[in-house]
Amino acid sequence: MRRLFSLLFLVSVLLGLRAQTLEECQEAAMRNYPLIRQYDLIGRTTDLTARNIGRGWLPQIAATAQATLQSDVTAFPEEMQAMYRQMGINMEGLKKDQYRLGIDISQTLYDGGAISSQKEVARRQGDVESAQTEVDIYKVRKRVNELYFGLLLLDEQMAGNRSLQQVLEANERKLASMVKNGTAAESDYKAVKAERLNVVQQMTALQSQRQTMGRMLSVFSGMEVAAPVKPALPAGVQPSAVGRPELRALDARLRLADAREKALDAALMPKVGVFAQGFYGYPGLNMFEDMMHRQWSLNGIVGARLSWNIGALYTRKNDKAALAMQRSLLNVQRETFLFENKLEQLQQDENVERYRKLMADDEEIVALRSDVRKAAESKLAHGIIDVNDLVREINAENNARVQQSMHEMEMLKEIYNRKYTVGE
Repeated sequence: MRRLFSLLFLVSVLLGLRAQTLEECQEAAMRNYPLIRQYDLIGRTTDLTARNIGRGWLPQIAATAQATLQSDVTAFPEEMQAMYRQMGINMEGLKKDQYRLGIDISQTLYDGGAISSQKEVARRQGDVESAQTEVDIYKVRKRVNELYFGLLLLDEQMAGNRSLQQVLEANERKLASMVKNGTAAESDYKAVKAERLNVVQQMTALQSQRQTMGRMLSVFSGMEVAAPVKPALPAGVQPSAVGRPELRALDARLRLADAREKALDAALMPKVGVFAQGFYGYPGLNMFEDMMHRQWSLNGIVGARLSWNIGALYTRKNDKAALAMQRSLLNVQRETFLFENKLEQLQQDENVERYRKLMADDEEIVALRSDVRKAAESKLAHGIIDVNDLVREINAENNARVQQSMHEMEMLKEIYNRKYTVGE
């Protein structure tokens, strides 16, 4: 009764578990991977950088405070001072200690596209970082494939182990009956029982491996992966057009190079702006008044400014050449990636075709081995062969079933690894 309740409980638990497909595990793993949070951080950082650059259009305000002590100051010649004194005017001249508290305000009216080009460079830099993050996250799919198909292969091996145990257990019961009737030696019974216990030990090892790999996949995916589903064989020809994130990352770097080239052009353009300066201090703008009274005063200047920095011409040629070499390097990297990707596709196609050919004979081999094993059981019952011959045929049948399962799993793994290779 207790065994019945345990069986019913196990069935209810298994029915309550939902099977997970490979695609579900891949999507869950990519969402669960810690690096996924970098997407949002890169986007926010890029937005803040672009907004800060855009504030270059706001008025620029600077507060200044200055105190100086000069070795000499502007003054009238001694003859003129003597003349002023005769007229009753005390022209003391400027003091050598001078002070100024002021505010400078400037407003850019035209910058030749420098600010917009800098914002574009910042956005393209953010695109490059996001694309590289996508490349790193995409590698998660390959790791999920390894764990998922490893789990499926262990399930197939465990199923084969259970079938082998059933065959050995059936022969063990037959031999026990034959020993009881005196038609078989007890050593034959013990040999089959020892072989069955050895298979039971193998099951224990498989279960441990399965539990470890299942936990790894569950932690990696961020969800409990209890019952992986064997993927169906894709119909039709596999696509060969490559849509890998590595190519998108190279495209992002090329767009960044274009943005930097536009920034070089903008750096050569003249800039137009207006400005205002105001200060309170001594001396002011009316120097003659300050020579007579030596008092602090309020002063201001407003105006327009045209500036044209031609210093960018000194390095422009080298900067352009560096960008051209960078583009050439990126194009070489693209060609290299596509070349190696094509070789990988060819290798995977060859592997898939090899497994297809092996699988074409697997079913017949298993059927033949099963017939041989059944014939060996009959021969043992009639005393034609010994128990070692039977165990050998049982193991040969089991090995054929294991090979059949392995060929199928390996072919499925190669097919889905090819999907990873082309970026499907």
